[in-house]
Amino acid sequence: MSLEIVILAAGQGTRMRSALPKVLHPIAGNSMLGHVIHSARQLDPQRIHVVIGHGADAVRERLAADDLNFVLQDKQLGTGHAVAQAVPFIQSDTVLVLYGDVPLIEVETLQRLLKLVVPGQMGLLTVELDDATGYGRIVRDTDGKVSAIVEHKDATEAQRAINEGNTGILAVPADRLADWTSRLSNNNVQGEYYLTDVIEMAVNDGLVVATEQPHDAMEVQGANDRKQLSELERHYQLRAGRRLMAQGVTLRDPARFDVRGEITVGRDVLIDINVILEGKVVIEDDVVIGPNCVIKDSTLRKGVVIKANSHIEGAILGEGSDAGPFARLRPGTVLEARAHVGNFVELKNAHLGEGAKAGHLAYLGDAEIGARTNIGAGTITCNYDGVNKWKTVLGADVFIGSNNSLVAPVDILDGATTAAGSTITSTVDKSQLAIGRARQKNIDGWKRPEKVKKS
Repeated sequence: MSLEIVILAAGQGTRMRSALPKVLHPIAGNSMLGHVIHSARQLDPQRIHVVIGHGADAVRERLAADDLNFVLQDKQLGTGHAVAQAVPFIQSDTVLVLYGDVPLIEVETLQRLLKLVVPGQMGLLTVELDDATGYGRIVRDTDGKVSAIVEHKDATEAQRAINEGNTGILAVPADRLADWTSRLSNNNVQGEYYLTDVIEMAVNDGLVVATEQPHDAMEVQGANDRKQLSELERHYQLRAGRRLMAQGVTLRDPARFDVRGEITVGRDVLIDINVILEGKVVIEDDVVIGPNCVIKDSTLRKGVVIKANSHIEGAILGEGSDAGPFARLRPGTVLEARAHVGNFVELKNAHLGEGAKAGHLAYLGDAEIGARTNIGAGTITCNYDGVNKWKTVLGADVFIGSNNSLVAPVDILDGATTAAGSTITSTVDKSQLAIGRARQKNIDGWKRPEKVKKS
């Protein structure tokens, strides 16, 4: 079976009250439409057609890719009209219709739906709801077979009492879809061309409309306003948390934890509250992440400890290394095994060798720091001259005194020591002591200034 997917993403989303097209509003750091496209790709379709309308240029610019065919729906005349715009581009046997504002749909659910498409049969995804208000109702005959879908606004009181709702997601033979969309009528309360009308056409043409349901009704929940968007966000996060816990992660509170990217985890990982994982994050065995941390596009090797309120981005932390509390590791930072970064230390494009330490109140940028080297409190690398960045290179077993300014480019070789309060501007050879500070002068008889009394 060859497959093509049509994603409807042309709606305006007026209830969002936003200049941003509805389908570009984010869930877990990715647009709603981006999530749907990601799920669609996992089904390995021949092509994905995205029907766009409101904010078409913004949607196309944000999500352009070789496997996406953007189809413009100039006038939003209903879901059936939207699908009809994509039909001329379809060349495969089967078509799956998805929605750009339904981001939590599971791939496994869609796979079960696609299995229903066999000769003489199509697949429809429905959902059982305690309150189906707003949903099209699934009307079945006396044998329990689907006979039609009636939109809520067009439904009778008896039909509105039906709890089985239409999700809009369906899988159909491509040739049938082309025929049905060409025969749609807008003779209804909304004056729109409903995709749901193809169900009655299918029945009249002798097809069986087989149904499947999601394991979780939130899979098919859309977002039309900010409240619904927040509900989808939290459900996504709880689902992500459950998956991580199943892989051996302890979450102190799954309700206070956010994933906004692709996360790989090992076993016996402990994550405290209010942690955000963004981008591509790799967390190996026995890692501990304290509360209120943000980890983005980083790798944490076995046994790493990130203490509270630290921000790690674009960094690699070696086995047994630690950072924080209140540490900031910026892109290009590498900590080798057992390196230590303490409170209020910022690193940018800096490499700390095995067992190196920067314990307090330091900035290390564009720096190469050897094994077991110790950086004193208040030390900074002066790496930027206003135009260019320059490198500071420290060898192994170097001791940098407190409150040092290391003016790059500068080399401090193995075993050297710099005195507290020094400004280092030139090479320090192996095992030398460098003192770069003004001589102290004490003045006798010094009188402090007195405050001038106001008249």
